[in-house]
Amino acid sequence: MTDSKSETSNLLQDMNARSREVFRRVVEGYLASGDPVGSRTLTRDFSEKVSAATIRNVMQDLEYMGVLGSPHTSAGRIPTQMGLRMFVDGMIEIGDPTDMDREKIDATMGSNAADVGGLLDRVGSALSGVTQGASLVLTPKHEAPIKHIEFVSLSPERALVVLVFSDGHVENRLFTPPLGQTPSSMREAANFLNAIVEGKTISEVQRAVTNEIAHRRQEIDVLAQQLVESGLALWTGSDESSERLIVRGRSNLLENEAEEADLERIKNLFDDLERKRDIAEFLDLAEEGQGVRIFIGSENKLFSLSGSSLVVSPYMNADRKVIGAVGVIGPTRLNYGRIVPIVNYTAQLVGKLVSDRS
Repeated sequence: MTDSKSETSNLLQDMNARSREVFRRVVEGYLASGDPVGSRTLTRDFSEKVSAATIRNVMQDLEYMGVLGSPHTSAGRIPTQMGLRMFVDGMIEIGDPTDMDREKIDATMGSNAADVGGLLDRVGSALSGVTQGASLVLTPKHEAPIKHIEFVSLSPERALVVLVFSDGHVENRLFTPPLGQTPSSMREAANFLNAIVEGKTISEVQRAVTNEIAHRRQEIDVLAQQLVESGLALWTGSDESSERLIVRGRSNLLENEAEEADLERIKNLFDDLERKRDIAEFLDLAEEGQGVRIFIGSENKLFSLSGSSLVVSPYMNADRKVIGAVGVIGPTRLNYGRIVPIVNYTAQLVGKLVSDRS
């Protein structure tokens, strides 16, 4: 995305004042209505007296530059993905959230309940309601030191790992054990882990186990080793039962998109979301830069086929470490000037509240 930003910055610098104003008004009109903007619409409130023919010539030049497009047979223009990127990077005016938007977010987080999961679920619902888009909330991992681990066989295809944390928190996670596991191999795997686990967080245990397996491959049998590695895979978030992505507001997108092609695009987006295979990558997107990041269309690695935009911001704990993210996803004609401050405000508030409850 860096190369794209550099390219659009150069294009913007090459424009004269008239081209900039035409481009800005086309984009703002499109974001407000979703419809192509024609030359006659622009001449009515343009800052200088110019003819519709002059405006049309400027629009043709902007289309040649690749920042405007002409859909179907319409005489109007809409911004291309590159045009939207140029507008977002160089022309958009980002202020603070309105008092009304801030009050709606604040009201959702006003509960004193210690349940972080419940808090983040309410945050997702509020963010979806305020923005009229779909909200995404990536919840933090529980990073307290582990006290004890136990494996419980439920069936040949299903097993449970019980994680007891030093702060009293207990998590039960389902996973698929390797073929041929036995009660003794599960006990051996648990004993192996408990010998190195105490006082370490899950992330630290992953590193420790990897090192221990490398040094002690001959000391534990093959099934126990496979069981440990299955557990590791589960802790990295690849198992359905331990996904950490909360999605709210699907109906908002479906209601706002009337055309059949758009409905299919939204369906593909939520198929992506429901599989939730790229949650780690979602957090990586947020961690790559400070503050709010905007991904337009195919720039969005997580939902590259959806043709949607993602506005996402990480939130941090008291140690300024990124532990999760909040975001809004919607059509590329999002009201970025309004959505960006809402997402930024929500992320800062979530970080503070999660830290206070930790």
